[in-house]
Amino acid sequence: MLISLDKSKIFEGLSSVQLADLLEKGQQTIFESKSILFHQGDLAKRCYLVHRGRLKLTLFSEQGKEVILRYIGCGELAAAIAVLRNQPYPATAECIDETEVTAWDKTTILALIQQYPAIAINLLGVVFDRIDDVQHRYLEVCSEQVDQRIARTLLRLMRRAGIRTAEGIHIDIPLSRQNIADYSGTTLHTVSRILSSWEKKGWIKSGREKIIIKDPHALVVFSEGDELRSG
Repeated sequence: MLISLDKSKIFEGLSSVQLADLLEKGQQTIFESKSILFHQGDLAKRCYLVHRGRLKLTLFSEQGKEVILRYIGCGELAAAIAVLRNQPYPATAECIDETEVTAWDKTTILALIQQYPAIAINLLGVVFDRIDDVQHRYLEVCSEQVDQRIARTLLRLMRRAGIRTAEGIHIDIPLSRQNIADYSGTTLHTVSRILSSWEKKGWIKSGREKIIIKDPHALVVFSEGDELRSG
């Protein structure tokens, strides 16, 4: 577990002794795939650091529409701000595979921040990164064509969870076409049509909850609008 803490931006600059102290003061738990760590709207009691596996954070509209906010991977922290501010969880966190976490309650995480001030500075940087990500995605929804948004979604997920294989870069997240639609802010029909077109071009390969990027350069060029302008 020290390895995942050492990789975490939240705990950059801390020694191995200090990281071991963080673990000792937290609660380690392994959750099965599809388990829910917390629900949107519940009072935030604990924040979670992922050691193994991944979390999917989703928002639900008043009409029950699911929107994927982000994926939380190894070394990343979920719900820290909500816990520190005594707010409800802003999203629902679901384990997309077997996931191992360490959890801290508000009293403990505040004491750790006071003991190790670098955590507060690092946490601020992570918050800014996530705000920047949300702003970019909002701008994409407002200003870009839907196929560009889907391309950017695949590239974003590839950079976060891509594994190079003989076939191409495998996005190591169970990823259905509906997930891509939710993440991109479009419909399943649109995603299916566009992915089928890209498969024919040899840009991607898709299967059951599986996406392989075979030609990342083509997707980058397309996402920037160069092919749209030239066409």
